[in-house]
Amino acid sequence: MSTPEAFGADWLALREPFDAAARESSSLLVARLRTLRPGPGPWRVMDLGCGTGANWRWLAPRLGGEQHWLALDHDAALLSAWPLSAGAPVPLDEPWHWRGVRFDATVLRREAELAHGLQALPWDAVQLVTASALLDLAGAEWLDELMRRATDARATLFFALNVDGGHDWTPTVADDAWIGELFAAHQGRDKGLGPALGARAVPWLKQALRERGYRVALGRSDWHVRREDQAMKIAMIEGFARAAIEQEPTQAPLIRAWRARRMRKLDWGSLRVGHLDLLAWPAP
Repeated sequence: MSTPEAFGADWLALREPFDAAARESSSLLVARLRTLRPGPGPWRVMDLGCGTGANWRWLAPRLGGEQHWLALDHDAALLSAWPLSAGAPVPLDEPWHWRGVRFDATVLRREAELAHGLQALPWDAVQLVTASALLDLAGAEWLDELMRRATDARATLFFALNVDGGHDWTPTVADDAWIGELFAAHQGRDKGLGPALGARAVPWLKQALRERGYRVALGRSDWHVRREDQAMKIAMIEGFARAAIEQEPTQAPLIRAWRARRMRKLDWGSLRVGHLDLLAWPAP
């Protein structure tokens, strides 16, 4: 496995409102998740690859009740960037409390190397394993170990915002499909968790979980980047072009020409990026 892919805090901040809006589309999964609460005590949650805490900020109020979160990421800088308090910063490995309407959540942020350290995680104390935008970065071997450890613990799993391979530009321009193919091929590179499954991750995990006796439900959580979302459109165009050039450097002039065509449509174009949420729980 290679070094885990790094995502900057600026990119995570840019995408968070798009993530939050997209996740409302799969709100029925969250309603189903609430019914799976294991008992009257605190819900013990482990958040994998938590970044700056967007998954926790979105999900904790919707879970409701008392919750104890263990939030893990390999990047200490992202963990330290959580906007936890208006006062003194909360050190890592020190719990922080967040109370709101009908929920009371405690979170403990901890630096952890997930690529090779799944066996060291506290599986015997976990009831819900969650992550956002993680599955498509992982390979089959890593996902298999994650699935086996979570299902052995009889934990519920909720993974949001996993790419499904769809990205629809409006209006279209020449080479959109070709750039999309290069981008999809680039997504299959090793991001630190083995050769990534990309858009195949959700179908792969769905089948594997069912073979382990779990029930699985899916929901759509597509991004809708609209004409007024200039900063995100620029970031997506640049990201597609950069990945395509890395994948096929000999075609860089043609890829840059595609980028220029896309930029000329910036003021009135839009983009849909397909995502899936996955909820899985042990059958009675």
